[in-house]
Amino acid sequence: METEFLISLLQIIAIDILLGGDNAIVIALASRNLPEAQRNKAIFLGTGLAIVVRVVLTIVAVYLLNIPFLYLAGGILLLIIAYKLILEEDDELDVKAGKNLSDAVKTIVFADIAMGLDNVLAVAGAAHGNIVLVVIGLLVSVPIIIWGSKIILHFMERFPVLIYIGAGVLAFTSAGMIVEERMIHSVFEGNDFLKYGLYVFLVVGVILAGILTNTFKKKRAN
Repeated sequence: METEFLISLLQIIAIDILLGGDNAIVIALASRNLPEAQRNKAIFLGTGLAIVVRVVLTIVAVYLLNIPFLYLAGGILLLIIAYKLILEEDDELDVKAGKNLSDAVKTIVFADIAMGLDNVLAVAGAAHGNIVLVVIGLLVSVPIIIWGSKIILHFMERFPVLIYIGAGVLAFTSAGMIVEERMIHSVFEGNDFLKYGLYVFLVVGVILAGILTNTFKKKRAN
């Protein structure tokens, strides 16, 4: 159980870092017009509230995933997110700078909610109903996201293979959610070949699909 806990915790931290790369950029954009003293307050308050909201949303998602077939639906949705992560598309952030401290904090919180839904779903799936995992994972990873996301983004741009590894982590989590779906769990129970075969198929499949799509787009552009 300790090994499973650690693996799930590492999954959650990896997911938070992977899907939270834009958070530092949002914070910077939202508070860029404020005086330095207020800017620091906006970052502290906005980030703090965003963390609280995200924890609450993730806990709600954990309980909602107990509804029949939601784990299956969530796993499929997460697989789509993993595929889109690989696609070489430039997503421009349209974040308005706050005119005052209150506006900046609101922008940070609402932008985090809008951008963090994929993160919430992925973390809820990786937690397998364990609320402690959700809280610990977020507490450990949020500081890394805030202060280290620019470094992470830099490395992702420099070493594109990291994006594929990240997509593989999401696909692995997706497979875990599908296997854990109680309405079809009996199909995988006692059949390790089918169970682990699904993990391999989804991880390899989503990476190959992303590579082929990017290759096709480049050929078409040329």
